[in-house]
Formats: sequence, structure tokens, C-alpha cells
Amino acid sequence: MATPTTTTPAKMRAVLYDACGGGAPSLKHVEVPVPSAKKNEVLLKLQAATVNPLDWKIQRGDLRPLLPRRLHFIPVTDVAGVVVDVGPGVNGLTAGDQVVAKLNSLNGGGLAEYAVASANLTVKRPAQVSAAEGAGLPIAAGTALEALRSIGAKFDGTGKPLNVLITAASGGVGLYAVQLAKLANLHVTATCGARNMDLVKSLGADEVMDYRTPEGATLRSPSGRKYDGVVHCAVGVSWSSFRPLLSDAGRVIDITPNFSAILTYVLHRVTFSKKRLVPQLLLSLNKADLEFLVGLLEEDKLKTVIDSRFPLSDAGKAWQSSIDGHATGKIVVEMES
Repeated sequence: MATPTTTTPAKMRAVLYDACGGGAPSLKHVEVPVPSAKKNEVLLKLQAATVNPLDWKIQRGDLRPLLPRRLHFIPVTDVAGVVVDVGPGVNGLTAGDQVVAKLNSLNGGGLAEYAVASANLTVKRPAQVSAAEGAGLPIAAGTALEALRSIGAKFDGTGKPLNVLITAASGGVGLYAVQLAKLANLHVTATCGARNMDLVKSLGADEVMDYRTPEGATLRSPSGRKYDGVVHCAVGVSWSSFRPLLSDAGRVIDITPNFSAILTYVLHRVTFSKKRLVPQLLLSLNKADLEFLVGLLEEDKLKTVIDSRFPLSDAGKAWQSSIDGHATGKIVVEMES
């Protein structure tokens, strides 16, 4: 193990749970040992973390027996902070670097003062990008990026002029998806609640519908366009609702798939259907993608919309806010000094 380049305490404050279920009330504030950076890892002093729906779904037991791998479990994977120690085999990162990182989902660790991150998913954060902005990226922006690429979006100017629908466009993934779709020169139709229509429009959506209205509930493009792709961030919409709205080879990328969606996907595969529903089950974020996203923030081509900020001491309120499901953008937990 590498010799620490800065002095770190022996213990740190953290928030964990020791059983599945229970929601925010079952989170516990504890003191635990500060972890150590092993081979190809860095130790971070955290400044900010963001709560994603995946975090509380893991706590609820939705991914058992895969996650959580062990209890006690310190949740949250999307973080920003400062490198304080570097393990063997790490190149390009040194103590003092401001960074954004996605922690290993098996180990978690984001609701704490310190966390260990893989160097392969840790990227430098320029001064123009705040810790809260950077911490919003990994899962939400990474999911949006992957979904749009699955539809055929390209970000190098070589892509075709596609039409895309983004549902629940004012959520964490949706707001990034709208912006990234416009960067890929796509025509964007979006659905959201009435209170967020102006925000979604300001981020680049060409057509915005209130999902509570009869028109919005149909999901039909006001301009009559067929969708080449759908980034489906909502729940409760069946494949049969999407099918007539798609172009001949249109795809629905479902980021919150249920068992029915997975069965539909299998059916489409075995029948060689041109129109397809594709469940996005696992995020395959890599360092290059995270660097790309951080670079867009630095260049002011992408914005992290922050719904609310909570200190680590109020992490339970952040957790409950995510469970309630009404956030516009990202829910941030900041580590007080």
C-alpha cells in the first residue's frame, strides 16, 4: 500500500444501513475507519455526492441477492472530492487533484467523509466545475449518454437528424438527456409536469408536453413526427403505447424496465422485430465517457440542474426526497468540514 501523501484521520463520519428495507428512517449515522487506497485505487476526501433512485432501490432489496453485497452498507456511488492518497499502479492522478468519480456499486461508500474509488472511473475536475455539478454526472448523465447512443446519436457531427422522445424529462436522467440530444443535433420532444415545461424548453427541447394533459398522455409529437428513438425515464407506459409512434426501426430505451419490458425485449429479439424495446439494465460507464461529460460541463455545453442540497448530517432528508420522486434534477449531499 502506498504511503499517504497527506494526513488523514483514523475515523470518519458516514451514513449506512444494516438491513434491507426501512427507507430513510433506517439510515444510521456512525463513525467508521477511513478506508485505504489499494492497487489502482485512490482515496478521496469527499465534497459532494448525489443520491440516485438506484441507491434506495438497492436498500429496498430490489437487487437482492446481487446488491448490497454485504451489510453494513454505505450507499451512493456518484461523488466529487479531492485525492488525498494514491495506491500502487495509479498514473495521472496525484494528491490534491479535484476529481469526479463513480464508486464501485458493490462497495458503495459515497455517504461518508472519505471513500475509495477506482482510478479507472476517476477523472480530474476543472476549477469551472463545482463539486455538486460534477457529482451529478456519473449515473444520470452516463445513462442518458448510453441511451442516446443506443438510439444512434453521435456527438462528432456525423450523426443523422433523428427524432427522439424523452419521457420524465425533468428528472435526473431526463434533463441530461435533453441537453445531450441537442448536442447530437436531434429533434427533441419531451414530457414533464407543467411546472417544469419552461425549464425543459430552456435546455433545448423543441416540443414539450405536460404529461397530465390528454395531449401529453398520448405521447404523440405535436408536429406529427415519428420517433426514431425514445429515452423512456418514466414508468407505467406500455410498449403498445409506443409502437404506433415509432419510425420503421424505432427503439424505446427503457431505463426503468419491469419484468414485462424484459419479456417484450426477448420477444423482439427472437422475432427480429425492427421496432424494439430495449431495457437498459446496467450502465457501462468508462473513464473516457466521464471525461467527455466533465468536459461538456467545463465548456458550458451541459448543465447539472440541482434540485436541492443537504449536509451529510441531513442525508436522510436527501434520501427521502429521492424516494418521493418529485425532484427536478439532482439531489446533492455535501460533506461539511
